[in-house]
Amino acid sequence: MVKLVLFDIDGTLIRTHGAGVKAFMRAFACEFGLEDGFDQLTFAGRTDTSLVRQFFRIHHIEPGPEEMERFFSRYVFLLDYYLQSSTGGVIPGVWEWLHQLQNLPHPPITGLLTGNIRLGAEIKLRHFGIWEPFVTGAFADDHEDRNKIARIAFQRGRHILGNNLKPQEVLVIGDTLHDVRCGKAIGAKTLALATGGAKIEALAQSGADWAVNNLLEIHAATVCS
Repeated sequence: MVKLVLFDIDGTLIRTHGAGVKAFMRAFACEFGLEDGFDQLTFAGRTDTSLVRQFFRIHHIEPGPEEMERFFSRYVFLLDYYLQSSTGGVIPGVWEWLHQLQNLPHPPITGLLTGNIRLGAEIKLRHFGIWEPFVTGAFADDHEDRNKIARIAFQRGRHILGNNLKPQEVLVIGDTLHDVRCGKAIGAKTLALATGGAKIEALAQSGADWAVNNLLEIHAATVCS
């Protein structure tokens, strides 16, 4: 029986239609005058902190705490700004699934396992009215390696549910191969969604326990029993 469900954000819970990428690019331009090199980055499934470090290094800059703080302070301001004109929203099936989880005989707790920094995650989810359901989580502030973020999320789940929480009682839901891999890294069950850029065939071959086009195709009871 699943006791903890951990959701990715971008492409899994919501689509921002580029607001995050725009904020990322504009923050570098505003704070550091860096406007090229973005074609060398792949955003899907990556952590904010690893992307920022990689972009600095493309420009032969070794970022310290001050540079990271400057970037993210500007980024979250711009993220909120760009979301105001975003045509994105909550992905179909998400609200239905959250209600299904609540109506299970033993409802699991829900949390976040994301490459967003925590404040960025909150800004995005609050904008679309879907921050409140999540009571725990781990973020790019905690570590820039997604597998390590998954371990932190698992340990935080144990702080709530007790140290007897087993890896197989955790479900990780995401839309990229990175999400499947980090779930497997902690021994969790994995549900892969073709709601982002990854094709369902690739997700099905990734080792995910379930791979579906979206959450409307599978009931929470099927996965969490």
